[in-house]
Amino acid sequence: MTTDITILTRELTPFEQLVLGLLCEGKTNSAIAHETSHTEKVIENTVSRAAKAFNIKSDPQTNTRVLLALAFRRSEER
Repeated sequence: MTTDITILTRELTPFEQLVLGLLCEGKTNSAIAHETSHTEKVIENTVSRAAKAFNIKSDPQTNTRVLLALAFRRSEER
């Protein structure tokens, strides 16, 4: 079963957009934390909240970061 991950359940905050942009560049949470002067925990929580905004659920068969990057890029195209 395929899920449409392009539909947002809410608007992303500017910080979520920044973090997802860096995630799309392939940066790790650690690298994003360093670049944004935040802790890794803040980045982890931001990625998690953004995944929920796209209704992306974590499971063993899903790479949440990849789906999140794809969903974010699709949402930017609109």
